[in-house]
Order: sequence, then C-alpha cells, then structure tokens
Amino acid sequence: MVEREAIEKRDDDATLSAPGVEVVDPVEFEVDPLVAPFQSGSDEGLKALYDEHGRLVYSYCLRTLGANRAADATQEVFLGAWKSRDRYRPDAGSLAGWLLGIARFKVIDLTRVQHRNGVATGTEIVDEGAAANTKPGDPERVAERILIADALRVLPERSRKMVTMAFFDDYTHQQISEICNVPLGTVKSDIRRGLERLRRHLEGFDDSPKS
Repeated sequence: MVEREAIEKRDDDATLSAPGVEVVDPVEFEVDPLVAPFQSGSDEGLKALYDEHGRLVYSYCLRTLGANRAADATQEVFLGAWKSRDRYRPDAGSLAGWLLGIARFKVIDLTRVQHRNGVATGTEIVDEGAAANTKPGDPERVAERILIADALRVLPERSRKMVTMAFFDDYTHQQISEICNVPLGTVKSDIRRGLERLRRHLEGFDDSPKS
C-alpha cells in the first residue's frame, strides 16, 4: 500500500546521516502497559483495553460497515481479542494495530455474509481525520489510515509536527531543521521515533489472528 511503502522509505531515510551528523540508532519499542492486565485474563484488563481502544475499533467498524452494525461488530472484535489474548506478541507490533487487524477480519467476514444474503452493507465513510478520503468497502486501506492517524495522535507535539511535515508535506530533513530551528540530528531522531510508532501499528495489524 502507498502509506506503508512511504513509511518504510521515510523510516530508512531517518537512519541516514548527513556529514558531521551521527547516525540515528534504531528505536526500542515500549511495551504497552495495558498488555499485562489484558493477557492476565482479568475483567479490569478487558475494561482498560476497551476504554483505551474501543473508540478506535468502533470508528473503523463504522466506516466499513455502517452505523447499523458498528456497535455489535465492535463488541465481537473485543470478544475475539479476549479469546485470542495469549496470541498477542508485544514484540510483533502495537496492541492497537493488533486489535484493528482482528477488526479487519471481522469486517471482511460480515461483509461476505451480507453479500451472500443480498443485504446492502450500509457502508458509510465518516469525513473525519486521515480516513476522510478513503474508499468505502476497502477494510485494509481504511484500517491503515486510521492507524496512522492514531499513531500521530499519541506522539509528542514536536515529533508529531516533524513527522507530519516529512510524511504528509514531503519536506526534507534539512528543510524541517531550518523551519523548526533545531539541529538536523534532532530532526532525524524525532522522525525516526515517530515513524517507528507508525510502523509498529502496521506490524501489529499484520500479526493479528483471524479469530
């Protein structure tokens, strides 16, 4: 996909050094504090997971299935995640990406059933955030854009600004350094860390179980 390829290219670019600038070291991932309580099987862990990521999953279901099915589908996604909690691997990607990967399979299954039964999907795309221009009925592309928007949302302000300038506005690292008045090495470090968050979301999405 275009977004995924762009992230990988930008991520590679962020590791390159200009003359006199130290190469940026790879970023170590941080384990989501929700992972332990979620995988413990406690009711509190499930509630915390839903409180943190329920809106993300619901938004995805809304944009791919429509309002009539979104709430039920969201509940089914979390039930499926709960049953598969031992299969989540923190080193393989983010919990948010993993959940949306499960939602992707759920949406595909429901859409197939609706089509077989001759029922309209009721797909409606909400003009909100990065998913505003996403084509209806394309679960993977909708998920990709939602994950990118979510990853950007949780970045520190400076890192979010620099990633946005590099990824969406196509500024070079040197231009960002001059515009933001920060050293080039800092620009590379901030972008590298920001893109790592984006990539972990997408990697978690790829690692999700089908059920």
